[in-house]
Amino acid sequence: MRNNRGYQPRVEKKDAHRTNNAIRVPEVRLVGENVETGVYKTSEALRMAEQQEFDLVEISPNATPPVCKIMDYKKFLYEQKKREKMLKAKSTQITVKEIRFGPQTDEHDYEFKRKNAEKFLKEGSKLKAFVFFKGRSIIYKEQGQILLLRLAQDLEEYGKVEAMPVLEGKRMIMFIAPKKKK
Repeated sequence: MRNNRGYQPRVEKKDAHRTNNAIRVPEVRLVGENVETGVYKTSEALRMAEQQEFDLVEISPNATPPVCKIMDYKKFLYEQKKREKMLKAKSTQITVKEIRFGPQTDEHDYEFKRKNAEKFLKEGSKLKAFVFFKGRSIIYKEQGQILLLRLAQDLEEYGKVEAMPVLEGKRMIMFIAPKKKK
């Protein structure tokens, strides 16, 4: 639901777990520290959580009876978000840069594009090099393959070939991945 300015109102996200009075079953199985594991009436489990000044949180709602745990729910959510943020920070984003050649690319253009490819690989990006065949230039398939193999050989110290040149429609494509830094 957007208004005329493109603003989208923020919708409150419903919590992933039911807590305290939102738990509407007669009996629950309690687990965790500070509690003797067993089946309790929900009202008794809520009372125990109040005594410890924590929340009663439904962990496994599909079990019979549902499994609950007494814990500080806000702290649990905070730590969960923190853990997800750390995992996201550790994962690396791989970017793919493209370089396009024609089957009769002359020496100067080739050198210019080779330098750019070298720069991309040094930055840690994957490289997708391709030769685009227009019209009847498809008869120069061998020239395109030779061009891509020459590029792979020139960039040998910066990256390794992931996929050899393959003709897909009017394009001959080759992938080069950056070498790991030591």
